[in-house]
Amino acid sequence: MRGLTAVATATLMLSGAAMASDVGDELAQRLYDGTLVETREAAINRCAELNSDACFAAGLAELIGGVEALSQALYRHGATTPGTPAAAMLLGMGLDGDSTTAPANPDPEPLSYEQLRTILGDYVTAMDSAHGYFQKGGIGPYVITIDPLRVRIDLDGDGTAREGETLGTMIGSVGEMADIPAPDSPPPGKSKTKGAAPAVDTSIGFDSSDAVWFAGYTQVAAAPVDLLLAHDFSEFFSAYMHRVFPKAGLPMQDYSKGSTLFMDPDSDAFIADIVAAFHTADFPVTDSERLAGVLERLKSIVALSRKNWELILTETDDNRELVPGPHQTSLVPEMPVTSETLEAWMATLATVDQILNGELLVPHWRFKQGFDLKAYFETATETDLVMLLTGQDALPYLKAGPIADAQSFAEANRVFGTDWINYAFWFN
Repeated sequence: MRGLTAVATATLMLSGAAMASDVGDELAQRLYDGTLVETREAAINRCAELNSDACFAAGLAELIGGVEALSQALYRHGATTPGTPAAAMLLGMGLDGDSTTAPANPDPEPLSYEQLRTILGDYVTAMDSAHGYFQKGGIGPYVITIDPLRVRIDLDGDGTAREGETLGTMIGSVGEMADIPAPDSPPPGKSKTKGAAPAVDTSIGFDSSDAVWFAGYTQVAAAPVDLLLAHDFSEFFSAYMHRVFPKAGLPMQDYSKGSTLFMDPDSDAFIADIVAAFHTADFPVTDSERLAGVLERLKSIVALSRKNWELILTETDDNRELVPGPHQTSLVPEMPVTSETLEAWMATLATVDQILNGELLVPHWRFKQGFDLKAYFETATETDLVMLLTGQDALPYLKAGPIADAQSFAEANRVFGTDWINYAFWFN
């Protein structure tokens, strides 16, 4: 169902107000005002005093602060996402207009490879800090009622989270993917006229189990970035990233349009850059410990999902649950959570564990043997995407053993059907 993706996307970057501390009491309004970062120090102090709701608030402050810092840095250096309204808003573009191809920062700062690594490293650090606080927020009873779509985030770094910088606006820009209206908008297909249907209630009652859910998602967000940072991708940066940062002083900036070779100057230069991107997608591993740490992050996501469900199953309330148990009401009626659903998810987690532990191998189209993902993370000295795909660089990681196939995920396929990706995104 379309609304699920909208709700889950919104909740990735927010949460609400706990009841046990002064930080928790004012958290909802801080989120709506876009001033949550101002309470960061107070939340950390209250968390140290064992207020679990304050730990939750501290986790949100770190999470939102990390997202803001990344977004503002990308905007500062003129990142572009033409034709992608939701991504454009994440980068602070087009916040005052209706254009879906709004230009990036018209006066961007130069960007070096080292600066980009620092930006991405700071983001991972923020996710890990949020992860720690969310873990502490997973202890103790509290309920936090928040409307995710009203949360404001300063995406362009102008110092103010404006009215247009809400998650509701971002989700609304996706159009067909989101059938949940923004807080001040009428339901889909309606107008603000007499007799219109009342606005849909998009609030969620967050609790300690959701803190663990957020802890898992910080690792979902950090893992791919950390994987990149474990490598030297400087050649790729020089050869292709002017397509992302067109006015940041990168080596090929002035050559995004050349002469005509096949079609036209723009198209031919773009094709050339794509070829260059494939050619430079050979990344030496420069931090083997960091690469091995990505595997641990992936394992922790599975472990946190199990912990999340342990907490959900002990709940006795039914208060607009982000992720409901079989005994609770789903906010997504088209996707109920039943005992069968939960059993299928646990079977899926068990299969993923086997893959991450090297007990179940990943199939490779060219070989009868399977690819040992664990061995890659623990021993790789280079990641050449083309050579891994074509086969030669996969040779060191091949071994005999059971290989994951459709049967490995039979329960998930049977229970979730075509909605499996929505369930996976929802359940984390």
